[in-house]
Amino acid sequence: MNIDMIRAAARRLEGHARRTPLLSSPFLDAIAGRRVFVKPECLQHTGSFKFRGGWSAVSALTEDQRQRGVIAFSSGNHAQGVASAARSHGAPCVIVMPQDAPAVKITNTKGLGAEVIMYDRATEDRDAIGARIAAERGLTLIKPFDDPQVIAGQGTTGLEIAADAAALGITHADVIVCCGGGGLTSGIALACEADAPTLRVRPAEPVGFDDVARSLTSGTIQRNPRLTGSLCDAIITPQPGDITFPILKRLCGPGLVVSDDECLRAMNVAFSHLRIVLEPGGAAALAGALYHGDQIDGDTVIVVASGGNVDPATFQRALDITA
Repeated sequence: MNIDMIRAAARRLEGHARRTPLLSSPFLDAIAGRRVFVKPECLQHTGSFKFRGGWSAVSALTEDQRQRGVIAFSSGNHAQGVASAARSHGAPCVIVMPQDAPAVKITNTKGLGAEVIMYDRATEDRDAIGARIAAERGLTLIKPFDDPQVIAGQGTTGLEIAADAAALGITHADVIVCCGGGGLTSGIALACEADAPTLRVRPAEPVGFDDVARSLTSGTIQRNPRLTGSLCDAIITPQPGDITFPILKRLCGPGLVVSDDECLRAMNVAFSHLRIVLEPGGAAALAGALYHGDQIDGDTVIVVASGGNVDPATFQRALDITA
C-alpha cells in the first residue's frame, strides 16, 4: 500500500468522482475557536466518500472478475459505493448488510441494482458470511476498509486536501477524519505524508466504539466490545484493519472520541451554516473539531464530512436540538 497506488486510483477516478471543495463559515470558526475547513464528501456520488474506494476497487479488477461479479459487506455507504461502481462496469453485485442499517441505505443499495442479503450484526459474522457467498458464487470480495485498492481510492480524498490546503496557504493543521476500520483515515494519511507532510491526520470515533483511538494509545489492535448501540452506524467496525492499522500507527495523531449528541449537534451546525446534510457517523470529525478544541493544537483544522446518508427521523432529531 503506497502513494503510487493512490495516484493510480486518482487517474481511474478522474471524470467519475466529484472533486469536493473545502467549505468554511465564520460561525463554525467561532464555535471551534479556530479556522475550520470542511471537505463535504456527503456531496460525493452515493452520498459518501465510499464511492471513491468502490470505483477504485471495481475498476482495478480484470474483465473476467467483473463478469463473475463482486460482493461486499457494509452498513450502507460502502454498499452503495460498490453497487454504483459495479453497475457502471456491468458487474453483478451482492451486498451483505446488517438488519439495523438505516432504511435509506438499504433502499438505495437495492436501487443501484445490488442483491442485498441481511444479517444480524450482534450475533453473526459478516466476514464469514461474505467469504462463504464469495466462494460459493465465485465473486470477488471487496472489503470495506482493509483492501489496498479501496484504501487507494479513499486516499484520493487526501490528495485533494493537500492541494487545496496548499492553495489556501495552510501549512500546519490537524486533518480530522471520521474513522471506522481506517480505510479513509489511512488513505488520507498516506496522501498527506507525500503531498502535505506538515498536516497531521487524526481519527474521530463515537464513544464506546473507539477501537482505533485505543489501538493508537496501546500500540496494538484493540477490538470494540460490542457492535451496536450508536447512531454512528457508518463508522462502527469490530477493530482496525490489518492493513490500515500499521499505517495509522505510523502516521496518525491521537484519536478524538465524540458522543452521539455531539454528532447530532454537529449535523445541525453543518446544515445551518454550510447547508450540507450529514449522517451521525459522517459528522463525527466535525463534532471533534467543534466540541473538543482543547485536544487540538494550532489555529486551523480541516474536517472530512464523510457521508450524508441519514434517515429523515434522525436528521429531524438533529434539527430539533440546540447546536
